[in-house]
Amino acid sequence: MEIIISILAGTLFATGIYNLLQKQMLRIIIGTVLISHGAHLFILTMGKLKTGAPPILIEGVKDYTDPLPQALILTSIVISFGITSLLLVLAYRTATENNTDNMEQLRGNEHE
Repeated sequence: MEIIISILAGTLFATGIYNLLQKQMLRIIIGTVLISHGAHLFILTMGKLKTGAPPILIEGVKDYTDPLPQALILTSIVISFGITSLLLVLAYRTATENNTDNMEQLRGNEHE
């Protein structure tokens, strides 16, 4: 199970980096979202996936799930949602004021 999730996280990282290298602003934002989702899966995988084990210590339970990765992922999801919404608002404002979302055109001319 951990191998499949690791491959999925690597695929998300690869597609996220590919989208970060594009010229359109929306694709760059999608790339950051994909990288953050890949990081969530990576953190979850590092916590050793266990099914049916309680996340707290109870008497008589020898095998338990570590709740720290789940708490880190929950915090990371909230932060990535805030960053994504900020990036979308900034991209919308930039595209409406400059009439383009192409990063090459937004950089301007070297001679100006």
